[in-house]
Amino acid sequence: MNLREVINENAVAVNVKAQNKEEVFECVCDLLLKDGSITSKEEFKQDLYIRESQGKTGIGDGIAIPHGKSLAVKRNCISVLKLERPIQWETLDGRPAQMFIIFAINQRDKDDYFLRLMASVAKKLAQEGTCGKLMGSSTKEDILEAFY
Repeated sequence: MNLREVINENAVAVNVKAQNKEEVFECVCDLLLKDGSITSKEEFKQDLYIRESQGKTGIGDGIAIPHGKSLAVKRNCISVLKLERPIQWETLDGRPAQMFIIFAINQRDKDDYFLRLMASVAKKLAQEGTCGKLMGSSTKEDILEAFY
Protein backbone atom coordinates (compact mmCIF):
# COMPACT_ATOMS: atom_id res chain seq x y z
CA MET A 1 0.00 0.00 0.00
CA ASN A 2 1.37 3.40 -0.97
CA LEU A 3 1.50 5.60 2.13
CA ARG A 4 1.71 8.69 -0.07
CA GLU A 5 -1.90 8.04 -1.06
CA VAL A 6 -3.14 7.69 2.52
CA ILE A 7 -1.19 10.20 4.60
CA ASN A 8 -3.25 13.36 4.74
CA GLU A 9 -0.68 16.11 4.28
CA ASN A 10 -3.21 18.66 5.55
CA ALA A 11 -3.31 16.76 8.84
CA VAL A 12 0.43 16.56 9.52
CA ALA A 13 1.73 18.94 12.19
CA VAL A 14 4.83 19.47 14.33
CA ASN A 15 5.36 21.27 17.63
CA VAL A 16 1.78 20.54 18.68
CA LYS A 17 1.21 21.89 22.18
CA ALA A 18 -1.01 19.05 23.44
CA GLN A 19 -0.54 18.06 27.07
CA ASN A 20 -2.84 15.04 27.25
CA LYS A 21 -4.92 12.57 25.24
CA GLU A 22 -7.92 14.92 25.05
CA GLU A 23 -5.79 17.66 23.48
CA VAL A 24 -4.18 15.24 21.00
CA PHE A 25 -7.60 14.01 19.88
CA GLU A 26 -8.96 17.57 19.77
CA CYS A 27 -6.09 18.64 17.50
CA VAL A 28 -6.41 15.73 15.07
CA CYS A 29 -10.19 16.11 14.91
CA ASP A 30 -9.86 19.83 14.16
CA LEU A 31 -7.41 19.13 11.32
CA LEU A 32 -9.51 16.34 9.82
CA LEU A 33 -12.76 18.30 10.08
CA LYS A 34 -11.20 21.39 8.49
CA ASP A 35 -9.85 19.20 5.68
CA GLY A 36 -13.22 17.52 5.13
CA SER A 37 -11.93 14.03 5.97
CA ILE A 38 -14.46 13.65 8.78
CA THR A 39 -18.03 14.88 9.09
CA SER A 40 -18.29 15.02 12.88
CA LYS A 41 -15.53 15.95 15.28
CA GLU A 42 -17.40 14.62 18.33
CA GLU A 43 -18.34 11.31 16.72
CA PHE A 44 -14.81 10.59 15.50
CA LYS A 45 -13.31 11.60 18.84
CA GLN A 46 -15.73 9.27 20.63
CA ASP A 47 -14.67 6.42 18.32
CA LEU A 48 -11.00 7.14 19.07
CA TYR A 49 -11.77 6.86 22.79
CA ILE A 50 -13.68 3.61 22.26
CA ARG A 51 -10.61 2.09 20.62
CA GLU A 52 -8.33 3.45 23.36
CA SER A 53 -10.47 1.69 25.97
CA GLN A 54 -9.76 -1.66 24.28
CA GLY A 55 -5.99 -1.61 24.74
CA LYS A 56 -2.74 0.28 24.47
CA THR A 57 -2.02 2.14 21.25
CA GLY A 58 1.47 3.26 22.25
CA ILE A 59 3.95 1.00 20.48
CA GLY A 60 7.00 2.34 22.33
CA ASP A 61 10.02 4.48 21.55
CA GLY A 62 7.85 7.60 21.85
CA ILE A 63 5.38 6.53 19.15
CA ALA A 64 1.64 5.88 19.46
CA ILE A 65 -0.81 4.73 16.81
CA PRO A 66 -4.32 5.70 17.92
CA HIS A 67 -7.00 4.75 15.44
CA GLY A 68 -10.69 5.11 15.03
CA LYS A 69 -13.12 3.22 12.83
CA SER A 70 -16.01 5.60 12.48
CA LEU A 71 -19.01 6.41 10.33
CA ALA A 72 -17.85 10.04 10.66
CA VAL A 73 -14.86 9.30 8.40
CA LYS A 74 -15.54 10.52 4.87
CA ARG A 75 -12.05 9.83 3.52
CA ASN A 76 -9.75 7.17 4.96
CA CYS A 77 -6.44 8.73 5.90
CA ILE A 78 -3.57 8.96 8.34
CA SER A 79 -2.75 12.07 10.34
CA VAL A 80 0.67 12.53 11.93
CA LEU A 81 1.29 14.79 14.91
CA LYS A 82 4.59 15.45 16.64
CA LEU A 83 4.10 17.10 19.99
CA GLU A 84 6.29 19.82 21.38
CA ARG A 85 6.93 17.57 24.40
CA PRO A 86 6.24 13.90 25.18
CA ILE A 87 3.08 13.17 27.18
CA GLN A 88 1.87 10.28 29.30
CA TRP A 89 0.25 7.60 27.15
CA GLU A 90 -0.51 3.93 27.58
CA THR A 91 2.51 2.41 25.81
CA LEU A 92 4.07 -1.03 25.58
CA ASP A 93 7.36 0.24 27.03
CA GLY A 94 5.75 2.47 29.69
CA ARG A 95 7.45 5.58 28.30
CA PRO A 96 5.69 8.80 27.22
CA ALA A 97 4.74 9.36 23.59
CA GLN A 98 5.55 12.34 21.38
CA MET A 99 4.82 11.10 17.84
CA PHE A 100 1.23 10.17 16.96
CA ILE A 101 0.28 8.33 13.78
CA ILE A 102 -3.51 8.49 13.81
CA PHE A 103 -5.66 6.36 11.52
CA ALA A 104 -9.11 7.58 10.45
CA ILE A 105 -10.97 4.68 8.83
CA ASN A 106 -14.60 4.49 7.78
CA GLN A 107 -16.38 1.85 9.83
CA ARG A 108 -18.02 0.42 6.70
CA ASP A 109 -14.67 -0.52 5.13
CA LYS A 110 -13.52 -4.09 5.36
CA ASP A 111 -11.14 -5.01 8.17
CA ASP A 112 -8.55 -6.20 5.66
CA TYR A 113 -8.13 -2.60 4.40
CA PHE A 114 -7.30 -1.41 7.91
CA LEU A 115 -4.98 -4.39 8.50
CA ARG A 116 -3.13 -3.79 5.22
CA LEU A 117 -2.75 -0.11 6.09
CA MET A 118 -1.49 -0.93 9.58
CA ALA A 119 0.94 -3.47 8.11
CA SER A 120 2.29 -0.86 5.68
CA VAL A 121 2.92 1.60 8.50
CA ALA A 122 4.49 -1.11 10.69
CA LYS A 123 6.77 -2.15 7.83
CA LYS A 124 7.85 1.45 7.30
CA LEU A 125 8.50 1.97 11.02
CA ALA A 126 10.57 -1.23 11.09
CA GLN A 127 12.89 0.08 8.38
CA GLU A 128 16.19 1.20 9.80
CA GLY A 129 16.28 4.92 10.48
CA THR A 130 12.57 5.67 10.06
CA CYS A 131 11.74 6.06 13.76
CA GLY A 132 14.84 8.18 14.30
CA LYS A 133 13.90 10.44 11.39
CA LEU A 134 10.37 10.83 12.73
CA MET A 135 11.49 11.60 16.27
CA GLY A 136 14.11 14.04 14.96
CA SER A 137 11.70 15.81 12.63
CA SER A 138 11.21 19.53 13.09
CA THR A 139 9.05 20.26 10.05
CA LYS A 140 6.06 18.76 8.30
CA GLU A 141 8.33 18.05 5.34
CA ASP A 142 10.70 16.03 7.59
CA ILE A 143 7.79 13.83 8.67
CA LEU A 144 6.58 13.30 5.12
CA GLU A 145 10.11 12.49 3.95
CA ALA A 146 10.45 9.84 6.67
CA PHE A 147 7.31 8.11 5.40
CA TYR A 148 7.89 8.51 1.67
